[in-house]
Amino acid sequence: MNKRLLQFALAIVALLAGVLGSQALFAAQGRPRLVVMLVLDGLPQWQALAYRDQLQPDGLARFLDRGAWFSQAHHGHALTVTASGHAAMLTGAYANRSGIIGNEWRDRDTGQPQYCVGDSSASYIGHPTKPLDGTSPRNLKVQAVGDVLRGASPGSKVIAISGKDRGAILLAGHRGTAYVYMSDTGQFASSSYYMKEHPAWVNAFNARRPADRYFKAEWKPLLPEAAYARSVPDNQPWFGPGGGKLPMMMGAPRDDAPNAAFYAGLLHSPFADALALDFARAALDAEQLGQDDSPDILAISLSAHDYVNHLWGAEARLSHDHLLQTDKQLQAFFQDLDRKVGPNNYVAVLSSDHGFMPAPQYSEQRGIASPRFSGGQVLARVNAQLQQRFGVARLVPFTSASTLVIDRNLLARHGLALDAVAEAARGLLQAEDSVAAAYTRHELQAGSRSGAPFFEAMRRSWHQELSGDVMFVFKPFWTSSRNVATHGSPHEYDTHVPIMLWGPRWVKPGRIDSRVLVVDIAPTIARLLGVNAPSTNEGRLLPFAAP
Repeated sequence: MNKRLLQFALAIVALLAGVLGSQALFAAQGRPRLVVMLVLDGLPQWQALAYRDQLQPDGLARFLDRGAWFSQAHHGHALTVTASGHAAMLTGAYANRSGIIGNEWRDRDTGQPQYCVGDSSASYIGHPTKPLDGTSPRNLKVQAVGDVLRGASPGSKVIAISGKDRGAILLAGHRGTAYVYMSDTGQFASSSYYMKEHPAWVNAFNARRPADRYFKAEWKPLLPEAAYARSVPDNQPWFGPGGGKLPMMMGAPRDDAPNAAFYAGLLHSPFADALALDFARAALDAEQLGQDDSPDILAISLSAHDYVNHLWGAEARLSHDHLLQTDKQLQAFFQDLDRKVGPNNYVAVLSSDHGFMPAPQYSEQRGIASPRFSGGQVLARVNAQLQQRFGVARLVPFTSASTLVIDRNLLARHGLALDAVAEAARGLLQAEDSVAAAYTRHELQAGSRSGAPFFEAMRRSWHQELSGDVMFVFKPFWTSSRNVATHGSPHEYDTHVPIMLWGPRWVKPGRIDSRVLVVDIAPTIARLLGVNAPSTNEGRLLPFAAP
């Protein structure tokens, strides 16, 4: 046997051993009373490890030192945005099944905006609801783990909490309960999809107006200045007119009372996540999560890191310190879980919905070209060249979730074939400097380009009924975003995220280098809870061993 075949065989044996070990632990150890699913929105894997020496002893280090963590965990879909990432975690399904093709998209026929968790039949409880606010999981076409759990165990509870509506709703599934931070009041609210009125504990939490205690509070760095030498200093020219520097005060200097701008501003500070964790503590107590033999799920998506990284970049000192602040908050939360639920009664899982592309200026300082370009101009050029070829103007009226949408009314009026126009548009996109790959509806439906660059990831992000007619991916480090930094591609800086587990009865500590996918979280949690994986699950059991 040659060396390469031997290495392959050993890898297969190691993988099978891990899977068999995980199956054995589920049978031998019983099921946890509580699974805590933690999502750190916008946390790339590199950043989870970059400041390991500065972490608290029992925050992220709980996973890194006493849990199992995967060094090669990735999202497997192309459009790596918040909604798609959150949907994948607890359904185990990609957008081609789940229907969550992006944060927002446009109706293919009317062009009307659609929001991933928008539902005009539901409204926030006690708060005004705008047309595209997220209020229910009706657009989610698949089951989540919590739906299966509640079907098998009606006494089980599934509660999801986030600073973003999509962060909570897509983790809660159809049969859980989602609570969302209201950025105009600093309170948490659910919607009429879940209940008619809030439980007393939610009203009591909101009545205390906990967000108000951060009015005029300062976000101060945790460590001395020298400790941030690995990060980009504050107030970089590319931060824009608002700049960015610590310490940072919450609320405008001239305001004499909390207002909507202050509550919204908390979302790009450590304080919004502190509020989410406090609300989770209130839910833990009031709902008695993890206190009986009907297992529960508590899902918490901490949103602030994503806002911080969009504003200043993941390489910034602000992001560095924000992660350390989050780490300290997690340590306190884990200690509360240990006290209230018991360390041998719950499993914690941590991941992220996407990574982050470096800020273009940061890349360029390191010799990596990172052009900004106009997506609108790309569309205009494609339309102009299609008009030259087919004699019809604006055959592509808009884009939707990284696809070109071709006007079917114009096709019918002028006797044009969809496949012919789509193929022409694909070729024009491929000729653009910014585009790495483009595939047509016909190719994505037929799977006819298997093995082509990014094809599988793009096929997973494309939905036959909802998506447009030509899907495209930009080249690495190219961006059309107005944010300082962004995400949304199948490139490694966007797909490579943490997957970490902790639970002394179920999880043997150690680093695992097998490549795994975020959709693998759902069947793993389902097996831990003793229920079937969601019916449309595409993941596999994570290969960790029993203690």
